[in-house]
Amino acid sequence: MEDVTKASVARMYDYLLGGTDNYESDWAACEELLRVAPSTQQIALINRQFLVRAVKYIAGTGEVDQYIDHGSGLPTQNNVHQVAQRADSGARVVYVDNDPIVLAHGRMMLEENPNTTVIEADMLQTKQIFERAEKLKLYKPGRPTAALFVSVLHCIRDDDDARQMVRRVVRELPSGSYIVLCHLASDDAQLRDDVTALMQRVTGDKWGRVRSFEEVERFFEGLDVVGELCDVSRWRPDSDLAPRQEPTEWVEYGGVARIP
Repeated sequence: MEDVTKASVARMYDYLLGGTDNYESDWAACEELLRVAPSTQQIALINRQFLVRAVKYIAGTGEVDQYIDHGSGLPTQNNVHQVAQRADSGARVVYVDNDPIVLAHGRMMLEENPNTTVIEADMLQTKQIFERAEKLKLYKPGRPTAALFVSVLHCIRDDDDARQMVRRVVRELPSGSYIVLCHLASDDAQLRDDVTALMQRVTGDKWGRVRSFEEVERFFEGLDVVGELCDVSRWRPDSDLAPRQEPTEWVEYGGVARIP
């Protein structure tokens, strides 16, 4: 049974998006975080909109029909499978998470969708994730795939672990596959330290760290970036009226890249 007296990153995100699958510990943690970084709720909304645009873009290429979403979080509107399967009803989607509430809600929502599942795993367990996805017939090795790391890598503290995980996934996938990646980032070292310390405390040390823009860019080394790396509110916006984040204390930074 999960200890709900400690905040969960997934439930905090759900709370910031206006969801209902969260507890008092999550509300208190979010309110404390908003005092340190007031743009946090806006960032959560922008991040979700980026995920939708990125999946629409990849589905629209007609090159990819399988997706692996690392650290997927609680189900909400416009999940990866909903966006991808609107473009291709046969698209296969594997969600990966190790939060008990995420797993319970995900399995309930997906039980009648044969092309989608949620796997219980630490996202660092690359080999096991791909093996289980293949066994479930939702991943075919050698086929172009989209691997998503949307606002999750800051849950990994060690830089080498985070970069090596992304490298392992890139090595697993063939040319023509895509990586979707964004990360909470700031060039304000004090803010990075303050938020990291706060999140480690309220989650019971289940948090990594905020990184600089340069550190996030290293995840994309060797990949062909689609457009540019940027505050993701500015990545291929749906229109000139799409929400933009004004320069503030931190942003979701990243983009989409193709494996050459």
